[in-house]
Amino acid sequence: MPGIILEILFIIMILLSIAVVEEKNLVNAVVKYAFLSLTFVLVLVLLKAPDVALSAIVVGAVIIGAFLFTIKEVEK
Repeated sequence: MPGIILEILFIIMILLSIAVVEEKNLVNAVVKYAFLSLTFVLVLVLLKAPDVALSAIVVGAVIIGAFLFTIKEVEK
């Protein structure tokens, strides 16, 4: 059962990656990237790597914040 869930999450990650790259609106791309990061964390938890998952949460939060700050400053 976990194998099927992992495969589904991997497919979702691939689709979200394509959606992030193809998105024209930068804020929407960052939101999709946030969902991609969340999916990655779920995969890490299912693979029994909670320490790496916590690191991914922190890095993802910092990156998303930096992206949103940069978009806000560029659009001024």
